[in-house]
Amino acid sequence: QVQLVESGGGLVQAGGSLRLSCTASGRAFSSYYMGWFRQAPGKEREFVATINRSGANTDYADSVKGRFTISRVNAKNTMYLQMNSLKPDDTAVYFCAADDSLSGSNWPVTHRRSYAYDYWGQGTQVTVSS
Repeated sequence: QVQLVESGGGLVQAGGSLRLSCTASGRAFSSYYMGWFRQAPGKEREFVATINRSGANTDYADSVKGRFTISRVNAKNTMYLQMNSLKPDDTAVYFCAADDSLSGSNWPVTHRRSYAYDYWGQGTQVTVSS
């Protein structure tokens, strides 16, 4: 079992910034494709961003492109989501997720969907006020 723990959520005014972190247990972090998802009240969980094993390649939902940056530091077992120019519509619980499959086939297309991932964190609340 892999444990994922998110941190860094909070309350921020529109136009502000937050940086989320996700730290994984174990010794195989560098083998995982990783992702961020979010879920607003009454809505389905939606894709935010994903990153490949090395961190060299990333993919974003259109709604956050140009504002959010996903990154990872494998030596720290940690993935980050830098969120700038935040909007009220960004308000949600943010979840990190890990895919421990052997191939990462069809990344990033497959990794825009929740079913690509094997492990999930508990979530961290982000609230953006207007």
